[in-house]
Amino acid sequence: MAVPKRKTSKQRRNKRRASSYTLRKATISECPKCHEPKRPHRVCKSCGYYKDMEVIEVV
Repeated sequence: MAVPKRKTSKQRRNKRRASSYTLRKATISECPKCHEPKRPHRVCKSCGYYKDMEVIEVV
């Protein structure tokens, strides 16, 4: 059975693990009602609509 010859340093270990912790870029879609950018599957903050229904009243 293969055994490591030397201890893996904390720096080397953490560099290897860092690739799985990268933050993903947020997805932005366009609101079909007012054409403002918004996050998908969320209420539009500028017009208050979600799936062709007014959910919140925006003043």
